[in-house]
Amino acid sequence: MLEQSAERVFASIMGAHQISARITDNVTYCGEWIEREPQMDRGIFHLISSGSCRVEASYLPAPLTLGAGDLIVFPRGGPHTLCQVMRTGAEQPADTAMLCGEFTSQGGKRNAVLDSLPEFFVVHEPDEAGHFRALGQMMAAQSSQSLFGNQLVLNKLADSLLVLAIRSHVVKDLPRQGLLAALNDPRLSRALAAMHDDAGRNWSIAELAEIALLSRTAFCEHFSEVLGVAPMQYLTEWRMAEAVRLLRDPNQSVARIAERLGYQTEAAFRRAFKRVQGFAPGKVRQEA
Repeated sequence: MLEQSAERVFASIMGAHQISARITDNVTYCGEWIEREPQMDRGIFHLISSGSCRVEASYLPAPLTLGAGDLIVFPRGGPHTLCQVMRTGAEQPADTAMLCGEFTSQGGKRNAVLDSLPEFFVVHEPDEAGHFRALGQMMAAQSSQSLFGNQLVLNKLADSLLVLAIRSHVVKDLPRQGLLAALNDPRLSRALAAMHDDAGRNWSIAELAEIALLSRTAFCEHFSEVLGVAPMQYLTEWRMAEAVRLLRDPNQSVARIAERLGYQTEAAFRRAFKRVQGFAPGKVRQEA
């Protein structure tokens, strides 16, 4: 069970980055079939509605067989092949139905949650007590209807599907490094929660180390080892992710955002934003 501090960090990142999913296909395959999916610049997922499916990729330790209610996610859109499960003798392959979708992150060029995920992960139906199949059936039924707002409803359900999938992965197969690993470390999760709760505060290493109940040296070393970046670099990147979210609000001036995130001048904020995100704050305003 993760601490409340970890829950706050997870919720704030998912909110700031606004991972948006959408269903791209609701397909049924009969007989012998094969689908080769190329490398994509976004995340990909497949939810098996009925039947079974074989998944192959160079980075998989071995081909996978998925059944009804199973979900496979490729956070970085890795290339893979889907095909029917081979049967013995003259037995014909069973029909396979699946929902396919994609997702992107809107909080800047880095998303600490997605960066912590492996090239792929699978959530099997028994792990979620049939929740995925029930959600998949609802999505499949929705996709077969021609109703006003149909795609919007489907995409909202896909968002929920992804959050369920990531939560299941965090609980059952926690990585050793990255943000998801840090959330399972009470010392780091407390320090992360402090930064996320008050991003504009002029935090010092000493204050964060005290919250983590570690010495300054031990805190810096442990933080960098698990998250791959120094504490102050992480804080800057989090501020810039928050800045992207705030810049989408036309009622928030750039000067006000800079002050809220702890910058003495608007110019200093603009320089930091461009250094981290690779583009100026005005681009976010234009796209919004």
